[in-house]
This record gives sequence, C-alpha cells and structure tokens, in this order.
Amino acid sequence: MNLVIVESPAKAKTIEKYLGPGHRVLASYGHVRDLPAKDGSVNPDDGFAMEWENYADKAKQLKAITDEAKGADTLILATDPDREGEAISWHVQEVLRKRRALPKDVRRVTFNAITKPAVTQAMANPRALDEDLIDAYRARRALDYLVGFTLSPVLWRKLPGAKSAGRVQSVALRLVVEREREIEAFVAQEYWSVTADMEQDGTGFAARLVRWNGNKVDRLTIGKACDAEAAKKAVEEGRFSVVSVETKPLTRNPPPPFTTSTLQQEAARKLGFSASHTMRLAQALYEDGSITYMRTDGVQMDPSAISAARGAIAHRYDASYVPDKPRQYQAKAKNAQEAHEAIRPTDFMKDRAGSGDHARLYDLVFKRALASQMASARLERTTAEMEDGSGRHALRATGQVVLFPGYLALYEEGRDDEADEDSKRLPKLSTGDTPAKKAVRAEQHFTQPPPRYSEASLVKKMEELGIGRPSTYASILQTLKDRDYVTVEKNRFTPNESGRLVTAFLERFFERYVSYDYTAGLEESLDDVSGGRAGWQAVLEAFWRDFKPKTVQVMEQKPSEVTAALDEFLGPYLFPDKGDGSDPRLCPNCGEGRLSLRGGRFGAFIACSNYPDCKFTRRFAQAGGAEAGGDAGPEVIGTDPETGQEISKRSGRFGPYIQMGDGKEAKRASIPKDIPGDDFGLDWAIKLLSLPREVGKHPETGNPITASIGRYGPYLAHDGKYARLKSTAEVFETGMNAAVVKLAEAAAGGRPARGAAREPLRMLGKHPRTEAEIKLMEGRFGPYVTDGETNATLPKTVQPEALTLEEAAQLIDARAAAAPAKGKAKKKPAAKKAPAAKKAPAAKKAAPKKKAAE
Repeated sequence: MNLVIVESPAKAKTIEKYLGPGHRVLASYGHVRDLPAKDGSVNPDDGFAMEWENYADKAKQLKAITDEAKGADTLILATDPDREGEAISWHVQEVLRKRRALPKDVRRVTFNAITKPAVTQAMANPRALDEDLIDAYRARRALDYLVGFTLSPVLWRKLPGAKSAGRVQSVALRLVVEREREIEAFVAQEYWSVTADMEQDGTGFAARLVRWNGNKVDRLTIGKACDAEAAKKAVEEGRFSVVSVETKPLTRNPPPPFTTSTLQQEAARKLGFSASHTMRLAQALYEDGSITYMRTDGVQMDPSAISAARGAIAHRYDASYVPDKPRQYQAKAKNAQEAHEAIRPTDFMKDRAGSGDHARLYDLVFKRALASQMASARLERTTAEMEDGSGRHALRATGQVVLFPGYLALYEEGRDDEADEDSKRLPKLSTGDTPAKKAVRAEQHFTQPPPRYSEASLVKKMEELGIGRPSTYASILQTLKDRDYVTVEKNRFTPNESGRLVTAFLERFFERYVSYDYTAGLEESLDDVSGGRAGWQAVLEAFWRDFKPKTVQVMEQKPSEVTAALDEFLGPYLFPDKGDGSDPRLCPNCGEGRLSLRGGRFGAFIACSNYPDCKFTRRFAQAGGAEAGGDAGPEVIGTDPETGQEISKRSGRFGPYIQMGDGKEAKRASIPKDIPGDDFGLDWAIKLLSLPREVGKHPETGNPITASIGRYGPYLAHDGKYARLKSTAEVFETGMNAAVVKLAEAAAGGRPARGAAREPLRMLGKHPRTEAEIKLMEGRFGPYVTDGETNATLPKTVQPEALTLEEAAQLIDARAAAAPAKGKAKKKPAAKKAPAAKKAPAAKKAAPKKKAAE
C-alpha cells in the first residue's frame, strides 16, 4: 500500500480518486510542527540548531498518518511544489522517523495542477526531497525567529506601546510611513489650464492651450488667476485654424499571465479583494483543479497550455486574433525565480468555475491567461495643432482610435492611479480647417501629493525592490493590520501612531536592517541557499555576527537616552522650519518653553519644557507647531443652563472629553468618535453629560430602560441586562418599541426573540469527508461554523463573507480534534468498605515491587 501525504483534505479526496486502489491519501492540514514561541528554539552557538515542536491541534492528523505509515510500503510526499511544500514534506518525514514509522521507500512528487494527467505524470516521475529548498526554509524560519525574538524585546523595553518587529514586516511598514511623510511635506502648487471646446462637422472636441504670447505652455506655466484670464481672453479673441495634423500608429501588447504578486495587485484593483482574501480563493481554485499552482513568480506557460490557449482563441474569435507565433514572456521582477508556471486555468475551454468571489477570481485568471496569447491591439493616435492669425497662440487636440482590438476585446490591465489620457476620437481634420469655437474655459488646479499605498501598489513596490517574496506578501500586510501599525481606509494604507514611532526607532537604531537594499540583498542570499550556491548556516552566521551586538548595544541605553536620540532624529518632522526664522520648537501655549519628544507609559508625546507650569501637549503623530492641534489645556465651550456651571472640552489619556464643574464633584463624559468635530458644541456636551437617558418603563416589568455610553460603546440597559446600540445618535433617538426588541434579541444571544428559529448566514455545502451539511451561523460570541455535531468559531482573520467550504471543514476538524472525546464513561462511585475482618497474626510483609521507570 502507498501512503500519499498532501496538505488539504480537498486535495486528498481529489487525488485519491485519481490514483485509485492501492493508495491511501491523507492530509497534513498544512505545517505539522514549528519552532516553539520561546527563547532557545534556535541556538546560534550550536550551528543554529533548531528545536521543533509538533502543533498540539495536529495530534489527530499525525496519529492517523503514523498509523497508516506503519503498514505502508511506500511513503509518497505530494505537498505543494514550492519551498513551503518541501518543508511540510520534510517535517512529516522527520516526525515519522522519530516515531520509527517511516517506510523504507520515501518518494517526493510535485505537480503544478490537480488534474488527472498532471498527477499521473508526477507519480511516474518521483524524486528525493530537495535538500537545498529545505535548507532555504530553515534559514528563513531561523532568521525570522532570531529577528523577532531578539528585536521585539528591545522594542518592548525601550519603546512603550510597541508590539513587534519583523525582518520584512518592518521594511514594508517603513514604505507606508515614508509615503505618509512625503504627503505631509508636500506643498501644493496652484496652476491653471485653458481649454477651448471646438466643433467640426457636428462633432465636438477639446483643445488645450499649448502656446501663449509665443511661449510654450506647460502644466505649471500659468500659476495665477489673472494670467489665466488673460490667456482665456486671447483664445476667445483669436480665430484658430488647423496648421498640422499628425497621425501615428500605436501597438499595445498583452500583459503576461499572472504571477502571485500581479494576481494580488489586479484582484485588488478590479475586484477590491485584499491580498489574503485573493490567496484563499486561489488556493481553493487550485485544490478544485481549476487553476495551476498560485504561488509562483514565473510568467511562462507550458507549451501544451499555450497551444490550448491559441486553440481557444481561434474558437472564440477568429484567426486574426491569434498571433503568428506563440508569445514567450520573461519575468521583470527583481529576484524572480520562475520555478513554476504562471497562474492559468487548467482547461482553456472552461470559462467559468466556482461561484461568488471564486468565480470572479477565476474569470480574472482565465481572461488574463487567454489574453496573454492573443494578437496585439492596433491603435491610431492623431494630434492636431491650431494657431491664431498672429501665430503667437496655439491650441492642441489629441485623440485615439482603436483600429483592431486584439487582446483588448477580452482584457485590459488595471492601474493603481488613473492618468488623464487623450483617448477620445477626433473628427476628421485637415490643414486649413477652422473649427468653430463654442466656449473657452480657464480652470484652476493644484498639484497633488503622491497617493497613499493601496494593497496593489504596496505589493508592486515591494516586488520591485526585492523585499520579501510574493508568497509572503499577504501575510505581511495582514500582520501590519493585526499589530495596529496601519489603518486601511478606502483601500489605502495610513500609518498609525505606533507604526510611525516603531519605524522611527528602527531607522535611528537599526537603520541597516530596515534599509531596502540590505533587505533585498538578504533575500538574494536566501535565494542562493535555495539554488545550492550558499550554505544556510553561513548566511545566518553573517547576519547574526553584526545583528546581535547591535541589539545588545541598544538594550544597554537608558529609555531617556533613546527618547533624546529619537527627539533629535525626528526633529525635522516633528518641528519643521516655519520659514519665518522663528524657533519651531517654541511652545505655542506659554511662548517660553521649548517642545521636545517625551516617553510615557502609554507611548510617546510632545510636551513643553516648562511643565508643570505649562501643560501643553500633543500626540506624537501630529507634526507641526501650534496649528497641529496640541492640547493647551481646558477649552470652555459654554455654560450649563440648569446649573450655571462652565462646561469645558479637555484632552485626557483616553482621548478628548468634556467636564462640568471642578474637583471631586465634577461631571465628565468622553466625546465619542462618531460625532464629527465640526458638529460638536454646547448642545452635544449637554446631551452627553445628561446620560444615562431613560427611554421609558418596560411594559412587562415596569422597570426603567436606560440608554447610555460605556467603555465598549453605546448600549441599552434594563434589570442588569444589556443590548448594544450602533451609534451615539441611537442613544438619544431609540424609542420604547425598538428598545424592547433590542433587549429581547440580546437576551436571546443575538438571535431573534421569543424562540424564533435561527437562520444560517450561509449554507456552505457538504463536508468533504463526512458529507454533513456545514452552515455558517451567527452566535453570541461571533460567527461560527457547524456540521450539526461540532461548532467552530471563526478566527478574527477570517471574514464570514470570504469563508470557503474547505476552510470551514478544516476549522470543524481542528475543533473536533482538540475537543475531549464524547461519551466518556462516568467515574464509578467508590465501593462501600467491607466490614473489618478479624486481625490475623502478623506476617512478614513482602517487599514492594518496583514501578517501571516512567
């Protein structure tokens, strides 16, 4: 019997069907062991020896694999065809070796697609485990461990509020922070454009001013409104005729099929998917046999796939859409390995697969791969120049027309930030024509700062710089979000205060290790290990030799010394030159003290040197001077009409709040974040200070229902029972009927009240192994999945709307493996003591038997 090991149960089920009798296919459910999260898991003094520990939640899977391996003739390791897949196979082999259950015949097979021909061919061509790939995995894992467990403690002790640092994570964060600095340092410049609306033979078109008073007009040439009006008047008074018409042919070639990073980028642009969501969907499509392996940086396709694509193009269109020769591509990304094919459909005659987001992603993969083998698009660009009678003023109109769409008939690549293209079609123009002038517009513009990174543009930038590897980008971006180092708004990354401070600390004290060139160079060294050109221990030794002393040096510094160094390092950002010769550090409150960076229990902040006489402070992330929104003390916003006491707005440890009165009797209330700053005034302050608000008497108990705002947000309360409200406005607007319903639903655990049956959020389908129906439900503690026997809560990183059947099945199986066995026999009650027997004559006691060593 042949025992075949793969990662996922869906993959196992499909492959077992392909292989037939004589093969037993089991899933490892991903990695089965890892370095334990404790000191000493990697020992640099012992050749970087590693201490591995089996995952507790994989005990059931490992037992099943071990039991089957004991009776198997051959072990076939068929995990994914990349470094991580090689590592999983190696881990399984080592676990079986330790348990003395490893068959004598061990084979490694890889396939790029889960189809019967691909699997059958792979089984006929086994190989040994790739030691170079395994060494590369060990080097990366040890490196990430050493950075995390050496650098993070330095952060915790020297930088309050910091959570962690990572070899690639910190460099990616630096990109986000540096872009924010560029945006903050950007000074907008005013400019004007002058455009004439023209018409020829009933067709309208726009022409822009390119020469004024004999001088060339560029984008920023006209910088004042008065100049714009003068230029507009000149165009209005002039009679323009065509002096030249130039037509140029253009050719646009199709982009290559997807790699991991370009798939993540395009899915973000066109579908709005996060990198992690894209990879979950792609994994499911791969395991379903719909697409080839999704972790790749190669852009080439198998010759048979190219032939199939060309045939599909001819079938869908006509021969003119098929180029004379098959297209060949080469990766442009730094450090691209091209170890595998590009991502493509396994069947080019199948234009649909899956449903929902799976179907949308498959459609993207299918069209991109098919378009990559289609004919180029042929276009024609026309430029017409027009001058007035004096020749001192000139207008230019451009247009573009598609002569033959080629691949554009199927697919057009998205872009992160759309440029203004002159893509409209022009009417037929000839030299000497005098198009009618309908209107002239002078429009004001301002230069824009560089845009914040989207997931697509950040992935693209990381790939260009050679930072990390495409297969890790999704987890890196997710880590930045989980650590609360960044906020994602409208699909754009904005660094949070903690992220900015950590980046500043690393730039000041560990500049080399967050530099782009060093990180990319380290990636090249790790790639050399993969290719057998370098030893993994030598790469780690070269890194550790300089890194360890640096961390020791920083750890020896006092927190006050670290803060002083950061204050100097961040001076140009925190206290920018005002341009008027004044001291940018001068306190805007007292006018005497100087501002500097201070370290506190809850993080860094800016404070005046005259403290405690001057209590001016501002948050670390607020760059600039007085206009940066610093806290200069209480701000009186009005007087309470009932008590006559002053109400003031203040800033505290947990954010802004309002206070009425002074001393112990003062009444305070936090200002909720969902109240816009422009709307907040005395009316809002009085309402917040009046809480809790009594909604009315409950119709069943006669006791009051109140609405208020607590530590976890707005809520309703009645007889010690609570119900959440969605907004601050609801605290003051919720009526009696709505309050009773919300309290009843909350008492039912978020379910509809009065015993109404709970409806599943989604029906996911049948469990791949048990055939039980899996449902996604809403529970008291959040969404969960169930097969009727086992309930498994969704991890915070998994979005309910993005959950797949396979992910749900894995969660249920993992929960079942971790749960205690059902139906354990109850402990028998102690037997009653028998009546004491008469004492017998003393006999010599036998020596007690020795217990076996445990």
